[in-house]
Amino acid sequence: MSDQKRLFLVDAYALIFRGYYAFIKNPRINSKGEDTSAIMGFMNSLLDVIKRERPDHLAVCFDKGGSADRVEMYEDYKANRDATPEGILTAIPHICNILEAMHIPIMVKEGYEADDVIGTLSRQAEKEGYKVFMVTPDKDFAQLVTENIFMYRPVFGGGYETWGIPEVQKKFEVTEPMQVIDFLGMMGDSSDNIPGLPGVGEKTAKKFLKQFGSMENLLANTHELKGKMKEKIEENKELGLLSKKLATIMLDVPVDFNAKDFELDHPDVEKVKEIFLELEFRRLTDNFVKTFTSGEEATGQSKSNASSKSDTSSPSSSSAKASAGEGQFSLFGTSETSSTEESSTFDRKTIDNTSHFYQSIAPGMGTTLFMKNLMNQKSVCFDTETTGLNPLTAELVGIAFSWEAGKGFYITFPKEKENAQELIEILRPFFENENIEKIGQNLKYDIKVLAKYNVEVKGKLFDTMLAHYLINPDMRHNMDVLAETYLNYTPVPITELIGKKGKNQLTMRDVSVEKQTEYAVEDADITLQLKEHFEKELGEANTQKLFDDIEVPLLRVLAAMELEGINLDEEFLNSLSADLDKDIQTLEKNIYEIAGEEFNIASPKQLGEILFDKMKLVDKPKKTKTGQYKTGEDILSYLAKDHEIIRNILEYRGLAKLKSTYVDALPLQVEPSTHRVHTDYMQTVAATGRLSSNNPNLQNIPIRTERGRQVRKAFIPRDENYVLLAADYSQIELRIIAALSKEETMMDAFKNGEDIHASTASRVFGVPIDEVTREQRSNAKTVNFGIIYGVSAFGLSNQTDLSRAEAKELIDTYYETYPKLKAYMSDQVDFARDNGYVQTVLGRRRYLKDIDSRNAMVRSGAERNAVNAPIQGSAADIIKLAMINIHNKLSHGNFKTKMLLQVHDELVFDVYKPELEDMKTLIKTEMENAFVMDVPLDVEVGVGVDWLEAH
Repeated sequence: MSDQKRLFLVDAYALIFRGYYAFIKNPRINSKGEDTSAIMGFMNSLLDVIKRERPDHLAVCFDKGGSADRVEMYEDYKANRDATPEGILTAIPHICNILEAMHIPIMVKEGYEADDVIGTLSRQAEKEGYKVFMVTPDKDFAQLVTENIFMYRPVFGGGYETWGIPEVQKKFEVTEPMQVIDFLGMMGDSSDNIPGLPGVGEKTAKKFLKQFGSMENLLANTHELKGKMKEKIEENKELGLLSKKLATIMLDVPVDFNAKDFELDHPDVEKVKEIFLELEFRRLTDNFVKTFTSGEEATGQSKSNASSKSDTSSPSSSSAKASAGEGQFSLFGTSETSSTEESSTFDRKTIDNTSHFYQSIAPGMGTTLFMKNLMNQKSVCFDTETTGLNPLTAELVGIAFSWEAGKGFYITFPKEKENAQELIEILRPFFENENIEKIGQNLKYDIKVLAKYNVEVKGKLFDTMLAHYLINPDMRHNMDVLAETYLNYTPVPITELIGKKGKNQLTMRDVSVEKQTEYAVEDADITLQLKEHFEKELGEANTQKLFDDIEVPLLRVLAAMELEGINLDEEFLNSLSADLDKDIQTLEKNIYEIAGEEFNIASPKQLGEILFDKMKLVDKPKKTKTGQYKTGEDILSYLAKDHEIIRNILEYRGLAKLKSTYVDALPLQVEPSTHRVHTDYMQTVAATGRLSSNNPNLQNIPIRTERGRQVRKAFIPRDENYVLLAADYSQIELRIIAALSKEETMMDAFKNGEDIHASTASRVFGVPIDEVTREQRSNAKTVNFGIIYGVSAFGLSNQTDLSRAEAKELIDTYYETYPKLKAYMSDQVDFARDNGYVQTVLGRRRYLKDIDSRNAMVRSGAERNAVNAPIQGSAADIIKLAMINIHNKLSHGNFKTKMLLQVHDELVFDVYKPELEDMKTLIKTEMENAFVMDVPLDVEVGVGVDWLEAH
């Protein structure tokens, strides 16, 4: 057994930030209104390390003032970092006071980062014969690993793993840890704003290290590279060397390792308890006292036993699971935590330590008896297991059912289609029984899978994902997170059954029935328990009606739309792609003629040299920190009106992006089994309530350019018996803000059917409405829409031809013209400050925790959201109501017309021609009457042989 002493160096901000964000959706606020999340998270993790490892020596290392040397090398170093949250800024002084009371040294040096402090101390301690463990999840520290210096990394799910030389070699595919610096330099680091080598990601960096061994050797042998990669690296050699310097942890910080000062001493228990009492930490106080009164009782592990492992590379097992004391919380265990401080989130429940009864149902009599029991239930949670994630092609492998916590059943499906259909017919009475409530997590998927088997899921629905979205819209909503957050339970990960992504991944059908049963029924059981929890919270948040009347009914509507899909004219897109190629080639030719030579237009370096060295378009062109000319759109747009080559370059870029992102990509999204495009609408992404379209995203198809609009021409009706109909809310957000603010002049303009932008221009510029110029109307339009998003004079001047002074004057005049509008905006901010949220006309809440932040930028962002969220969210709620009402009318009327797409304020329909006139009336009426306000809603309806013509 080794007697070698061990030093633990804690990366303070890593623990503090993780502690804060672990509680982000359920922050710990004491009776004084202080956010104590960061303090609690940090302290529980620090105590965890002490209890588990009983280190001989310990220090906590902080940043102070950032890295002066790195900023001097590269001004943009860490420049993209968000402002530090208020809850962390206020936590630091408390944490420092606690550490002082615990007699734990705080190591910090002005102008250096904690990485550099830890690096320097670890090397000094190693020379004095210590084993050093760097407590951090930050991969950058891997470069410091030696035979006696290790990373002590938190792992997801609880516990820690220790990285020695073999682990670093395996993780980064290097021969020695120092090569991690080259790895980081090559691929860059977005979190620290280290640029890296353009085009080099993780795989390429590893490949280069195997081939060349170092950054310098790579740059010296670029002749061995080919094509664009060779060109990119040769053009950015200096950037690569700079990136390596930025990624290198410094080992010469003016700090000293004094062994005696770093000894883990007995704390001033009374002083710590006094601080905890002030912060209102009850459970944490007990945890702290146990940690420092009886080590063996607190940890279940003696110090000598922990030390017996110090002759290996790991202070505890390399992927040790948590073994902390009662009530312990580890911020490394998960990104979410229990909603109360009293719960034990570190000793999380699993299928292995929780009593349960999960049974696989045998065919024949077993299934008959199960069905008899199932049909007697009032509320049942079910979960489908399938062969894949695409509901249009996935086949049923099994279905799990649960109606009592801790219990559930699983029915496996045969692979043969006919036999599977026979089994689903046995289950059909349950799914189509309108008196049994169906519970699930992401029920839309299950509904679409069952639709393939011609089964309709009827009756009341409860979707836990949607319920949680309304309760905590900014939080993640996947079941694993919800289980850990609200039930203190970690479900079996799917990768444990089928492996990780890749060619060797299995399907659920390859897994044994026993494992399928445990996994699937656990999901149904946990979802059932979450439903019980969320039902209460929906009531407390006053969002039950929103859940019952909008989100759940919309779930069925979206499932029907997604299953329907939309027809795509692939031949037209192929033709458009060829036209774009010609346009791009013509633009290339024009650009080369103006420039006087050929060059790589897509290369910022070559483009900058042509525009600013050769053509000298501006006297003092802006440069990046590496000395390369800036050629971003913001720079070029400013020059476009004066230079034809710039206009051509911007058009070239736009067409190239349009071609790759939409024209060439959309045909690849056609589902072979239906020959249609099926987007997936997400209800739980945008906190405002807006739907999001995915795979493919049909909400972002550009419409501002002629070529962009042509993409819509590719979306066509089902066949010659149908036409497309597009119905679009006209200026709905302006109508909502007029109604909510009770601004009579704006309300009257809408009631009288006036052009709102001309009406605004008339009032703001003081001219009769029939004398408003095009420019005045355009400026008024920019202000009308900009006000909702908190446009500033600077922002308005950038969007118009107005100077900043003129823009300010226009905004001031606007508010004078519409005083109630300004008062409403102020009232919304006040409401957010008083209540912590704002809400839509239908009660959808947007929580704004930063509304009182001391950071001006963070606070102003929350204030803008306080105004914008109710407007944008109300518009989203209204079109959702319209979709539900229209879907019901189409279904009950047995119409052949189908609703296909929702694109923000627009709905697109496949209309059966004999139903066209009825549809025009029905759709317009339902949309305009979806919600009644003091301002009328107006809907514009268009019809065409494609989406462009209809729009």
